[in-house]
Amino acid sequence: MFKILISPAKSMDFETKIDIDKATKPLFLDQAKKINEVLKKKSPKKLMELMGISDKLAELNWTRNQEWTSLNTKVNSKQAVFAFTGDVYVGLDVNSLNQNQLEILQDKLRILSGLYGILKPLDLIQPYRLEMGSSLKIGTNKDLYQYWKKNVTSELNNELTENDFLINLASNEYFKVIDKKLLKVKEIITPEFKDYKNGELKMIGFFAKKARGLMVRYIIENNINTIEALKGFDYEEYTFDDALSTSDKLVFTR
Repeated sequence: MFKILISPAKSMDFETKIDIDKATKPLFLDQAKKINEVLKKKSPKKLMELMGISDKLAELNWTRNQEWTSLNTKVNSKQAVFAFTGDVYVGLDVNSLNQNQLEILQDKLRILSGLYGILKPLDLIQPYRLEMGSSLKIGTNKDLYQYWKKNVTSELNNELTENDFLINLASNEYFKVIDKKLLKVKEIITPEFKDYKNGELKMIGFFAKKARGLMVRYIIENNINTIEALKGFDYEEYTFDDALSTSDKLVFTR
């Protein structure tokens, strides 16, 4: 058995209503609240510098920080996997999953987050922007990696056994929050997706991100439970390349 890790997305949708009643509570709300307390004190100009964003985005996220609360309701929040709308989530296309598939997703998938640490798909979250790589000091912690590493690694260990695999579909920026030395798993498997362009095989950002979401969907739709079965991924014309792959890196090309 295994768990799957993905990154969050900068783009979010809290306007579109969804007809999903089930919702869960993020595990590390107290820790998220401490981060928010730091963010609330930052002016739009400081947020602009911290995140490298425009004036308009800085104003938007300043407002979000002021309005954020650790009390999540279905009025001020939305389930995480439905709230994020980036390329990975386009590939996943959660809105077309049925109820049974959504339950499998809730069990298998975990989303890493700069604000919440780690999320289950149906955890209620509020609008925010905070990348894991942000140089944000929280108390005695020099950055978010130091702040989250112990808790996120410990939670994964609570959910995994030494006979389980971890499927890493997160970006390097987010996966770095995990202490791999302390992670109790049989192996970490990292799929990679490459496209032929102008006669060369390259990892193209948009396509690679979308393919990560497609891979999650493939696992859920086909109830994949082994690494060998994972190699059968063939969505949108990707195929497993044995020659380019290793025991812990599965390369898919098209």
